[in-house]
Amino acid sequence: MTDQNKVLAGKLALVTGASRGIGAATAMALAEKGAHVVITARAAKELEAVEEAIFDAGGSATIAPLDLTETDAIARLAAAVGERWQALDVLVLNAGMLGSLAPVPAIDAKELAAVLTLNVSAQVALIQAFDPLLRRADAGKVIALTSSVGRTPRAYWGAYGASKAALETLIAAYGDEVEAISRVRTAIVDPGATRTKMRARAYPGEDPASVKDPRVVAERIAALAVDGFETNHFERVEG
Repeated sequence: MTDQNKVLAGKLALVTGASRGIGAATAMALAEKGAHVVITARAAKELEAVEEAIFDAGGSATIAPLDLTETDAIARLAAAVGERWQALDVLVLNAGMLGSLAPVPAIDAKELAAVLTLNVSAQVALIQAFDPLLRRADAGKVIALTSSVGRTPRAYWGAYGASKAALETLIAAYGDEVEAISRVRTAIVDPGATRTKMRARAYPGEDPASVKDPRVVAERIAALAVDGFETNHFERVEG
């Protein structure tokens, strides 16, 4: 990693669900470009491994193990970040839960509540907690990960698809709300078929080598963090 590559030097990014998959790859891609990355997930040991990989590559990161379904934990994290840094430049909302794939009449109510809590309520709590820090940035960016089933309903994907449809609506509404009164901009990224643990659960018979590496998605997210975008930008990552 050379200084010329560190176009995000002096910037702060926060990535949720950063212990593996797209989240971990995104944290490393942002760090490679010079950002200091706060990485969150429930698995502390896996976060430590990601942090070590970032350090080994010449980047910098801070781990923040927490359960995003605990709203108080999000508020505490925002307070801690605000005490140490003046602004948050990039917020990547990657953490999510698949739940069980089932026909709508068979959806388990308790599991649906858990999916909506993480995929929707926790995302709202993150935006609420970090909105002040995002507004202090020169160009605050919120990048949320979605799924094609949020826009195109598919049999047995009703619960997860509904959560992603709700997330997209909330991100778009927030983007409209802040566009004229701040420099915060929002984007929604559909990673498409990607080699992740969630993908393996949904498609157990699929050859992992047949879908793209998480680093492909991560590089696209990092590019958005560098280049910027108009509010409510949407794109699907092919490849």
